[in-house]
Amino acid sequence: MSSSGNQSCLKGAEDIVSFLVCVFHEWEEWAGLGQLEDYLSVLEYLLWVFTPLVIVFILPFLIVILLYLSILFLHVYKRKNQLREAYCNNLWDGARKTLATLWDGHGAIWHGYEIHGMEKIPDKGAALIVYYHGAIPIDYYYFLANVIIQKGRPCHSVADHLLFKIPGFKLLLEVFSVIHGPQEECVRALRNGHLLGISPGGVREALFSDETYPLLWGKRRGFAQVAIDSQVPIIPMFTQNVREGFRSLGTLRFFRWLYERFRLPIAPVYGGFPVKFRTFLGDPIPFDPNLNAAELAEKVQQGVQSLIDQHQQIPGNILRALLERFHSKHKDH
Repeated sequence: MSSSGNQSCLKGAEDIVSFLVCVFHEWEEWAGLGQLEDYLSVLEYLLWVFTPLVIVFILPFLIVILLYLSILFLHVYKRKNQLREAYCNNLWDGARKTLATLWDGHGAIWHGYEIHGMEKIPDKGAALIVYYHGAIPIDYYYFLANVIIQKGRPCHSVADHLLFKIPGFKLLLEVFSVIHGPQEECVRALRNGHLLGISPGGVREALFSDETYPLLWGKRRGFAQVAIDSQVPIIPMFTQNVREGFRSLGTLRFFRWLYERFRLPIAPVYGGFPVKFRTFLGDPIPFDPNLNAAELAEKVQQGVQSLIDQHQQIPGNILRALLERFHSKHKDH
């Protein structure tokens, strides 16, 4: 603070209070606090603008955290039951049911999750469930939880090989009977009387489908051949608003190029919006020895597309899906 400022305050001040106020303003100007206030205002504005964006990109990571918490629970459960492991063939039944209850609770609280057509899932015997793949297939996790709780049986699942490379996921995948997906292994699971879930669109559909819900199956027919070899029915499945819960930036050319060129599925996913989720199970498509794999795959694709056409407004809308949480009764679209 300059001496001239002190002198002007001394000359203009009528009392000690006026003098102190004058000195404070002179010091504020000398220290540049006025500019600091402007900077803080800009920072506050930027925080207000970008906080929602940060939140929608963080929420998907919370799902990953929940998966790791599930894995941690399994490790704890395994240690706690070491003495029982040698005598009990169903060591993981309690763990599966506990985690199923937790995931079912998460679905009910966050998404008001409903499942329609559960009676089409057999209590015993094999069936192949074919579903549309969301950006994050959290609806499928809820479905698996409901199968365990309501049917008292697990459902095996086919997952992309990348999932098996994620550190720490091995135990979770083993306990919930997740397989990489060679046709022979899928046929073996079905012939042993298990349920099996598969999404023909896989990673491609997860990353590059959008709010118009296109099925990106290409010419994939392996799932149909598995059903033919196993002689089991196929049950189509679709979850309403799954693309409004989580969305992918895979529609941007750069991320599509990365995947097509290097097979890197790194398109960012954002969301975690508490939209209404309803899973619909279509009528089972029975085994028909007169159909080949191409014909059966086409028939199944039509079945899943029919569920989308019947139950999903196109294009999907996040706000509308949020508002549906307030409707207690289901309305067909």
